[in-house]
Amino acid sequence: MQFIDRADVQVAAGKGGDGMVAFRREKYIPAGGPSGGTGGRGGSVFMVAVESLQTLLDFQYNRIFKGENGKKGAPKNMTGASGADRTIEVPCGTVVYDAETQAILADLVTPGQTFCVAKGGKGGLGNKCFLTNSNRAPDYALPGKEGEHKFLRLELKLLAEVGIIGLPNAGKSTLISALSAARPKIADYPFTTLIPNLGVVKKPTGDGTVFADIPGLIAGAHEGAGLGYEFLRHIERTRLLLHLVDITSEDPIADYITIQEELKAYGRGLGDRPQILAFNKVDAIDLEDEEIGNAIARLQEISGAPVLMISAVSRVGLDELMHQVWLKLDEMNESEAEALSAVGVL
Repeated sequence: MQFIDRADVQVAAGKGGDGMVAFRREKYIPAGGPSGGTGGRGGSVFMVAVESLQTLLDFQYNRIFKGENGKKGAPKNMTGASGADRTIEVPCGTVVYDAETQAILADLVTPGQTFCVAKGGKGGLGNKCFLTNSNRAPDYALPGKEGEHKFLRLELKLLAEVGIIGLPNAGKSTLISALSAARPKIADYPFTTLIPNLGVVKKPTGDGTVFADIPGLIAGAHEGAGLGYEFLRHIERTRLLLHLVDITSEDPIADYITIQEELKAYGRGLGDRPQILAFNKVDAIDLEDEEIGNAIARLQEISGAPVLMISAVSRVGLDELMHQVWLKLDEMNESEAEALSAVGVL
């Protein structure tokens, strides 16, 4: 399945039904008066977030969505039938933009969350509505109003609590495959992963947390280099970043700095996002080597945080890594709960 996280669509709500001109014609009731009904409302277009979809692939083939037109008013003061609404299913995490103004119309995160993207037109008034003391037989009605017509841009931002970041070939895909049931493509060359991969990692409490393997970050990613610009936005919703550095790299310190600079350059708070830092592929080097020891000490000094030592392939250090992830998420949950309590939300 292709991973499509952007799409342009066109939505058109239904036109309201026209009002009707009619007069009451019944035996023994002279001058029955106007009886034309109002037209029905045009169908609106809604978007709803669902868990069953993971990409915006469907919108590559179907880009136009319309609500049904309302029916014309009927005699005997009967209102025309309303047009059927159109509901469009999108993945959770879809942001809806007005393509012309670039304004955000909706951010559909929660399953079942619904937003009206185009409102149906009102039905036109029938001649019954124009009856007055001075106009006892109005012979006119109003046409139905046109429904809203919009050009929209859909953008999917994956929903994951933990984002795995690092330079290409740092072992991100290997790690997510070791921690979850995800099976991304893995090979010994850069840019093996061309799309974000999601995996559900089981917590000690039994419930699951979604991890995202974010591909393609290199120097200049925030400006479009590599694949980074296309997928940096998927990190925006993550609460915690798991930064992998390849300890077998020629300059692991420079690798770390490169990613940090890209996060800051992209903005949106990514540079300040909590991180857990880990040297990967430790099974391929001698930890007693002086040069390796200096690199570890230097990275701890620069980052101001402990550096975990792991090997995703041989699963060395993964228990400690996950222990730190769960501790950090628990700390963040407690801090958020205290902040909400302080303002009276909880």
